[in-house]
Amino acid sequence: MRFQQRLGQLVVPVLLVAAVAAVAWHVYQRDDGLKLPPSVASGNGRIEATEYDIATIYAGRLQQVLAEEGQMVDKDQVLARIDTESLDAELREANAGLREARDTREYAQAIVSVRESELRYAQREVERSRKLAKSGHISQEQLDQSNTNLETATAALKAARIQVTQAESGIEAAEARISRLQTQIDESRLTAPIRGRVLYKLAQTGEVLGAGGKVMTMLDLSDVYMTIFLPTEQAGKVHIGGEARIILDAVPQYVIPAKVSFVAPRTQFTPKAVETRTEREKLMFRVKVHIDPQLLKDHIEAVKTGVPGEAYILLPPAQEWPDALKVNLPG
Repeated sequence: MRFQQRLGQLVVPVLLVAAVAAVAWHVYQRDDGLKLPPSVASGNGRIEATEYDIATIYAGRLQQVLAEEGQMVDKDQVLARIDTESLDAELREANAGLREARDTREYAQAIVSVRESELRYAQREVERSRKLAKSGHISQEQLDQSNTNLETATAALKAARIQVTQAESGIEAAEARISRLQTQIDESRLTAPIRGRVLYKLAQTGEVLGAGGKVMTMLDLSDVYMTIFLPTEQAGKVHIGGEARIILDAVPQYVIPAKVSFVAPRTQFTPKAVETRTEREKLMFRVKVHIDPQLLKDHIEAVKTGVPGEAYILLPPAQEWPDALKVNLPG
């Protein structure tokens, strides 16, 4: 019994030492496999994606919020609705005003027809009066009366035509008001500008928001990148569109293809979370590395942001990646 207890006391430390040795060997093998040649620059960062704020254009009360945090939504999917009861009432009023304006125009056009008829009669009357005045059958006073009737008919027609123009202006104003109200009603439905994932839900059903009030934030999972910082010597060799690779801490067995999409035009201090204190004391160039959009599209349900990892950039004149950084993805 004592021998077995003693043996047990010896076996546990031996197993612990063996486990530690195995882990150390695995780490050594990995680090040795990723020993970088001078033709490859690297930096650590986190996976990020372009964010979209879904916000109101007009002030109002949230009638419905139709998406939750973490939910995948499609382009043009309705995410929230603002209450439009007052706008609907204004729209009905505007439509009634439009009908009234059209009736007014129709009435004004009918008056124009009457005035045109009166003008034609006055013109014929003047012609007859002139002939009769020349032959002495009517007096000058009667001729003057005919001319006055003609001028009155001409002025009446002009006034009638102005009323038609005013009616048409009223129609345009009513149509413009209807268009504005309809636009406000349509924009009270907040839709997704892209296909992506809801990151934050910032407002709840029933809340009253001002113009520009944020309802939620979305991530565009087709535009995913990692930001790293490189020293001047390496950054000067980086080209937009250059090949890159990303290895995430969560899945270190996979090598993800990417492209350089941005190189800062000037140096800056690196953020505290990115480099060690020694490295932060140096001025570095900010570089963005974008993951292949087609790859993201094929695996969009699995894309997550905030995951830390390492980005690698192939510097010219190098032609090929080291074996440890050749693309390796799950089937």
